[in-house]
Amino acid sequence: MNKLSILFLIFIIVAFSGCSTRGEKVYKKYKPPKTYSADKNSHSQNMDESLHSHPTMKPYTIRGIKYYPSVVHVGDKFNGNASWYGPDFHGKLTSNGETYNMHDMTAAHKTLPMNTIVKVTNQVNGLTTVVRINDRGPFIATRIIDLSNASAHKIDMVKVGTAPVTIEILGFQVRGKKTISPRKQLKSVPQEAQEANFAIQIGSFSNFNGAVKTQELNNGLDGYKTIIKDINRDGTRSFKVWLSGFKSEQEARDYKANSKFQNSFIVRDN
Repeated sequence: MNKLSILFLIFIIVAFSGCSTRGEKVYKKYKPPKTYSADKNSHSQNMDESLHSHPTMKPYTIRGIKYYPSVVHVGDKFNGNASWYGPDFHGKLTSNGETYNMHDMTAAHKTLPMNTIVKVTNQVNGLTTVVRINDRGPFIATRIIDLSNASAHKIDMVKVGTAPVTIEILGFQVRGKKTISPRKQLKSVPQEAQEANFAIQIGSFSNFNGAVKTQELNNGLDGYKTIIKDINRDGTRSFKVWLSGFKSEQEARDYKANSKFQNSFIVRDN
């Protein structure tokens, strides 16, 4: 056997020994179902990273449009078109920082508070599913909710891709729980979302003109309005300027933390 043949034989032995699976895990490549038909553009893949920090009522902007999370009540109903998203987003972060699992009973909505639990009814066939909101989307004007793959199967809309639905607010998830057990869980959730007006005090003046200037400078900022409070305590008069219109304390805290008013404080506007 010549030198070239020996080298070739050594190469073959090394190559086959490197292919041994002993002590190694075998990973199967995920294959999306053939019926996958959700519109990729309905769910932004380039969402603001600030959305991934934690579930909040913080306003956010996608594709130049600003969205304001809304306060809702148990029993509220909304009609519109549902879409669904699955393989292309499976394993990626949702807007509240969770890892999206297309097999979970979850959904994305543009403005419902995170962890709102809703019943979705397919208006075509009457089938229903119960999901928890843990993501933002779909960012197409004609659609109101993006269902996970599993929940879309529950109402038989995977093949068609979209369906007219009715969304009904059932409740709000108990803190710390991520699974949905409607009969047990919904009995213990609060029956109303927190509904109150909160404000950020952005100035305090002994001179009314100073308060007016601050009020005019910031009125309408990011969709909120400014008001002046005339306060008289122990014979001392002061004029407080509040940026108001926050529907929850969390919304006010989130806004304050990401604004020029970080040194201000939150008050309740009764």
